Amino acid sequence: MTEQIDSGLRIVIIGAGLIGPRHAQSVQRHPLTDLLAFVDPSPSAIPIAESFSVPCYASLAELFHSGDTKAKPDAAIVATPNHTHVDVTIQLLESGIRNILLEKPISDDLDSAERLLATLKAYENAKSNILIGHHRRFNPYVRTTKTLLTTNSLGTIIAVNGLWTLLKPPSYFASPLGSWRADKKKGGVLGINLIHDIDVLQFLFGPISRVYAESTTPQRQSQNPEHTAEEGCAVTLRFKCGIVGTFLICDVTPSPLNFEMGTGENPTIPPVHGSASDCYRVFGTRGSLSVPDMTRWSYDHVSEVGEGGENEKGWNQELGVQRVSVEGGDERPFDRQWEYFIDLLRGKEVDGEAGCSVEDGVRALRVVRAVRESMQGGRPVEVQVA
Repeated sequence: MTEQIDSGLRIVIIGAGLIGPRHAQSVQRHPLTDLLAFVDPSPSAIPIAESFSVPCYASLAELFHSGDTKAKPDAAIVATPNHTHVDVTIQLLESGIRNILLEKPISDDLDSAERLLATLKAYENAKSNILIGHHRRFNPYVRTTKTLLTTNSLGTIIAVNGLWTLLKPPSYFASPLGSWRADKKKGGVLGINLIHDIDVLQFLFGPISRVYAESTTPQRQSQNPEHTAEEGCAVTLRFKCGIVGTFLICDVTPSPLNFEMGTGENPTIPPVHGSASDCYRVFGTRGSLSVPDMTRWSYDHVSEVGEGGENEKGWNQELGVQRVSVEGGDERPFDRQWEYFIDLLRGKEVDGEAGCSVEDGVRALRVVRAVRESMQGGRPVEVQVA
């Protein structure tokens, strides 16, 4: 569905936890969107809604039956706990709301994500617009890396290495709002954090076809037996295109080696200054690149004259180093994602690869499930890529 929207697109945000207010800021900054309300049953959501000068409803039913003729939203943002994403989205579709930005991950389990895909097929004639909130696709460092790859700056990509390592505080898992994050059926570092990086890697290099994972040793369970969610693992990756890679993820160690601290995109996590903070390393036949410090290493300065010559490219030569410039380094990815979503609704031409579709969200979830299966079974797991 495409619409000619000139002003006043009414937006409701379901969920006022960590992410909902960040979306609210993007909504209020955009000239064509108006924040209508929050929907959240928690009493703690009321002052959050008040800080944005909008009401807070305990449920969608309460919103729709509020008596306000302007209370029917034109679009919705779903920022509820992961295990509720599909049910909330289907409720919105059944209520006639077809324009939805659904926070990542699309769900906490693959079966429910597939159920959403099946539901969308039933609404094909209604032409729903659903964007999955993998906002890092809009991060300027990721966009710049994508450009380097498409322009062959690194040559044929051979391998990639990734890191997401930091320390989450106890308050992150505290009741009542955060306790679900400690439950292996609902939370865990794989579904909450690794899935971000999986989507970025598949956005950059195509689908992952096989994984093998080893779990890190649990640290929190010894102090709290009810904390059953995984804390980290080391993963080997094979991409369909032939690239191989490794990824280490862990949320119990003080470390600057993660996307948030390197890019500074999350205002609640202080960025790292004056220290290494790369989280991706890409190795190609023409050069290698670390992200987000955007350092490119190559022998481009060597004029190769033939095998064995003094100008032969290789380890006998000093590597050249280049800092790749990043346009829009201070842009907010949430704002860019929201602009993309509104342009999509307005029928403007957009980069089809930039936005994360429902199908893309399901592909990322398949990889995460395969990682979890590998951790539990101690064997490589093939990933459905179609």
